[in-house]
Amino acid sequence: MDSTPAQRRLQAIHGHLTTAAADSESLLRPNLTAGEFVSEQGYSVVLPEKLQTGKWNVYRSARSPLKLVSRFPDHPEIGTLHDNFVHAVDTFRDYKYLGTRIRVDGTVGEYKWMTYGEASTARSAIGSGLIYHGIPKGAGIGLYFINRPEWLIVDHACSAYSYISVPLYDTLGPDAVKYIVNHAVVQVIFCVPETLNSLLSFLADIPTVRLIVVVGGIDDRIPSLPSSTGVKVVTYSKLLSQGNSSLQPFFPPEPEDVATICYTSGTTGTPKGAVLTHGNLIANVAGATMAIKFYPSDVYISYLPLAHIYERANQVMTVYFGVAVGFYQGDSLKLMDDMAALRPTIFCSVPRLYNRIYAGITNAVKTSGVLRERLFTAAYNAKKQALLSGKNPSPMWDRLVFNKIKAKLGGRVRFMASGASPLSPDVMEFLKICIGGEVSEGYGMTETSCVISSVDGGDNLYGHVGSPNPACEIKLVDVPEMNYTSEDQPYPRGEICVRGPIIFQGYHKDEVQTREVVDEDGWLHTGDIGLWSPGGRLKIIDRKKNIFKLAQGEYIAPEKIENVYAKCKFVAQCFVHGDSLNSSLVAIVSVDPDVLKAWADSEGIKVRYDI
Repeated sequence: MDSTPAQRRLQAIHGHLTTAAADSESLLRPNLTAGEFVSEQGYSVVLPEKLQTGKWNVYRSARSPLKLVSRFPDHPEIGTLHDNFVHAVDTFRDYKYLGTRIRVDGTVGEYKWMTYGEASTARSAIGSGLIYHGIPKGAGIGLYFINRPEWLIVDHACSAYSYISVPLYDTLGPDAVKYIVNHAVVQVIFCVPETLNSLLSFLADIPTVRLIVVVGGIDDRIPSLPSSTGVKVVTYSKLLSQGNSSLQPFFPPEPEDVATICYTSGTTGTPKGAVLTHGNLIANVAGATMAIKFYPSDVYISYLPLAHIYERANQVMTVYFGVAVGFYQGDSLKLMDDMAALRPTIFCSVPRLYNRIYAGITNAVKTSGVLRERLFTAAYNAKKQALLSGKNPSPMWDRLVFNKIKAKLGGRVRFMASGASPLSPDVMEFLKICIGGEVSEGYGMTETSCVISSVDGGDNLYGHVGSPNPACEIKLVDVPEMNYTSEDQPYPRGEICVRGPIIFQGYHKDEVQTREVVDEDGWLHTGDIGLWSPGGRLKIIDRKKNIFKLAQGEYIAPEKIENVYAKCKFVAQCFVHGDSLNSSLVAIVSVDPDVLKAWADSEGIKVRYDI
């Protein structure tokens, strides 16, 4: 049997490394787990990209140095999202899966749960209901509502019956929705009553749509459309009963089949649809979770948009480990109330929210009085020193100080992750000390099915995004116009490029833009500038495309300037703009009203809000 190109490449590397080992003993050491030779740098290992050049510039995770991960090591039979859910249902059938807060007399109460087995039954009914309405295999299914159990059930139905899910941002305006529906040839849209009228108002502009399913809709309030439109409108509950009456066998996909088309928000022009296969998503989560273990006793709170890859990948992870997923009410201002009721053990968020938690607690400490502030400072420093020296901190500090802070997140959080943008080292340290447990920061993008790199749980160095996901390899490419090169001292710098089974299939119906980001060797060019710091840690330092010249020829990287201003406690957000026709920049600054008011009060200045 012929070996694959990847196997042949690894054999060639192996031969090259072992013959060169005698000449380069100072650079190479045996990797005892793999029994091979690699140049090890802490959390990463370095390999040559091409044997002829001898340039050692490709970094991989030290957890899987000579083979990129594409399946879960414990369950290599799971190759698709459908396989993943079937495994979960078989293993965790009677465990809690999807939870929502129920309203009693207008008051939001406790969480009510659906088990993995119940979700499986609903998924089969929804998929069968789509077949009942004549929706063919491979059709695009639009999801036009925020996080709730039905979103995941529809997504599981798409996986089981080989449909392609197409998330539609609930915040998108009509023009973007029209564009995506037509571009992805969406035949079914699942929406909520609030978005139904909007859809009906431009029905003539989305001729591919054959069925609209209203989640949370009531049968007798659903409008019936003239048969001339060719569009049926049914409630989610009606589709469930139609499917239950004519259950169909699954049409399972293959790993190389398209699972979803994730569109960018269109903030930089027309939305681009990133085409991701089942294999892409399984590989990413399999690699990203090699160093982390979750359990059916864990509880995850879902509030990050399911239309984004971050939350989407998290949901693949929760299914694999049998984790319970509780949904927020839909109002981010009530998130802390939801967390108090759910008491999650896993909390994945973005720096903006972590910054708010950090600012809220530090301001509360400063205004709590001299004694309490001193106690907090003593506890913080003692716990910090213990963590840095690898010792277990005294539980006294948690009892006296930190348990009250932990209670704000429900009191049970043991794992926190941050992604989407850089997290300040100060905030990262604060979370580790005050909330405890494991805190990880990740770096990724839609085009890589989510995680490119993440910080190891035992790493106490902050300000970087960790080592490569074991499912990919990373190299830095020279950007001479910005003076970044792989020869830079003391650390190599350049554009971050990624390759492996996590790389998307391209932009839907856009070969030109696909070729702009993926080169002939399969490397995805991210547009981010990174450097390799000691220990094989990746640090993001700049953005390639976000650079322009002013009229006098001076190159400007606006994000660098924005980040400097953002460090000021009075600044909530800052946007810097310029162009080559002008010699100076302009900035729009949004102040933090809470911090500004506190300062004004301390200075005896009255604050008046004019509306």
